[in-house]
Amino acid sequence: MRITLLGINYLPETTGIAPYTAGAAAGLAEQGHDITVVTGYPHYPQWQIADGYTGLSRRELVNDIKVQRLRHPVPRDGGVIGRSLMEVGFGLRAAANSWFGADVVLAVTPALLSTALIIARARLTRRPSVVWVQDIYTLSASQTGAASRIAGLIGRIESATLRHADQVVVIHDRFKAFVTSELGVDPARVRVVRNWTHLTDPGRRDEALRTRLGWAPQDVIVLHAGNMGAKQNLENVVNASQVAARSRSRVRFVLMGDGHRRSALQAMGANPNLQFLDPVDSAEFADTVASADILLVNELPGMTEMSVPSKLTSYFHSGRPVLAAVDAESVTADEIAAAAAGIRVDPEDPAALLAAAEALSEDRQQMAQLGAAGQEYRRRVLSSQRATVELGQALIAASSRARSGR
Repeated sequence: MRITLLGINYLPETTGIAPYTAGAAAGLAEQGHDITVVTGYPHYPQWQIADGYTGLSRRELVNDIKVQRLRHPVPRDGGVIGRSLMEVGFGLRAAANSWFGADVVLAVTPALLSTALIIARARLTRRPSVVWVQDIYTLSASQTGAASRIAGLIGRIESATLRHADQVVVIHDRFKAFVTSELGVDPARVRVVRNWTHLTDPGRRDEALRTRLGWAPQDVIVLHAGNMGAKQNLENVVNASQVAARSRSRVRFVLMGDGHRRSALQAMGANPNLQFLDPVDSAEFADTVASADILLVNELPGMTEMSVPSKLTSYFHSGRPVLAAVDAESVTADEIAAAAAGIRVDPEDPAALLAAAEALSEDRQQMAQLGAAGQEYRRRVLSSQRATVELGQALIAASSRARSGR
């Protein structure tokens, strides 16, 4: 089949959804499909267009995949208004694109507003369509405190978008439960396809790398890798580092990545138990993660259903134990429990976060067991080959459904 994949994030972005979009394109191409990607200009998580990307559009060949880039506005941060304008700007251009004679289109959300415009055009032109849901906006709006009118509007847009697609792919069983029960999507048209790690190498503990990063042999490195946004609530981690500094703990919290909250987090004050690192490429990322002692997930209190952190698959792949400061009822907590790959503490409890890191660092056997369990779960459940085959099946089903008159 000729498949056009539409999503605002793609390589060379290395965090968030971009690696999955690129991995899906590669996997579908390996199955013999003719793949074209329509995407935006790289901007995430720095929230500025990367150097060298000029003009209003450009065509590239990225790892043998045909890619058309469409320029769009980029907000200074991830705020609601700026992000909405960006999504609409990209969505209008993507919906007006030729789609290269696609037999079926695959739209990735985020970005929801872009996807809504794409699905509206697909519906009008009777083009078979699939929406691949990486985050649920309705839950994001309600769990991050958006005004009720805004949350209600987002819910209506998301519901209509998903109901009008021929197939909906979600990344977790709890996502399926929500979109069918709360957004009114026909369960027969919803498939669960789990995310995978984009890393081919689990990395290795590199003492030279640790030394270069200033990590002493006695330091217990607790590393958070990825976006520094509102839903990560990394203020909790900065506060935990301050508790660690006062008690002269061996635990050192390291925040690696970028995002619209990074400057504010740095402004909370430097201390010897806190370090910020810039994003790194995939090769160095694997070794950096594997060279840490404990890998951290931190979320806002009340975030129970809205997303599965993409970093978890890479964390499991590394063989390092996971420490999660998340709600007990969250999807993240369920995923870590299913993998038996880490421990959980309540969010917004800096002292508990530090205490858990200290206790875990004292039990090397438990650390090794948790790390090994994560790797086994990744091999058994989070396979990229399995995921892209299932994604291909969803696209074929969408095409068949459209031919049969929906």
